[in-house]
Amino acid sequence: MLTRKIKLWDINAHITCRLCGGYLIDATTVTECLHTFCRSCLVKYLEENNTCPTCRIVIHQSHPLQYIGHDRTMQDIVYKLVPGLQEAEMRKQREFYHKLGLEVPGDVKGEACSAKQHLDPHRNGETKADDSSNKEAAEEKQEEDGDYHRSDEQVSICLECNSSKLRGLKRKWIRCSAQATVLHLKKFIAKKLNLSSFNELDILCNEEILGKDHTLKFVVVTRWRFKFPQKELATYVFTICLLPSEQSVPGRRTSATPGPRGALHSQGLSNLE
Repeated sequence: MLTRKIKLWDINAHITCRLCGGYLIDATTVTECLHTFCRSCLVKYLEENNTCPTCRIVIHQSHPLQYIGHDRTMQDIVYKLVPGLQEAEMRKQREFYHKLGLEVPGDVKGEACSAKQHLDPHRNGETKADDSSNKEAAEEKQEEDGDYHRSDEQVSICLECNSSKLRGLKRKWIRCSAQATVLHLKKFIAKKLNLSSFNELDILCNEEILGKDHTLKFVVVTRWRFKFPQKELATYVFTICLLPSEQSVPGRRTSATPGPRGALHSQGLSNLE
């Protein structure tokens, strides 16, 4: 089989962030147009704008952060194409935690340890049968151990309810992995409150609606604006908000001929998401 080598700079335009000019880190894609940027660059840009930096299409009039998502496939491609990029990023994260005198989270340690195995230059993308069996055995052992992300960096959060139509949680204090996403919280709350769908909820921090793909670690770093005393346990307060019904949303256009009730309800939810 013939192979053709290409130079890295020939594909740089496809694996770099248009905002910072560097290689994609924590690649995040706009769902409307599928353009990809670094997560930190895109979030900072969307604080003042609601359009895509590349094609200028309107992402969403009021909540553009809810229409972006982590692109794991693209990030894996970037790490495989650029030698040493993943190791350098993990090293910077470890140095950041050491500089602040904080313990390095387990997920950062794990990614650093697996980086060499993941990017072995002598493998050329080939997978041996022994490696597959070893991987399956490791996954089974991990399930048996039942760590459930306890070795990850942990955050303590308080879930407050501000809607009279929504009863509060019996236990509103939660401690979980910093890698958990807002979507995980939504599903947890919907299950505890016996809601038909987690799409009926919004979670806010400092009166800002959080995107479903945002990790708690990302929210704490970018959205929390208060400092805790050194000896006090940091607890972050999130607000649970019930989405308004379709009739109460001002300016919503409805069809002149009403359709089936179920179809109308699902259409309203999709517009609100």
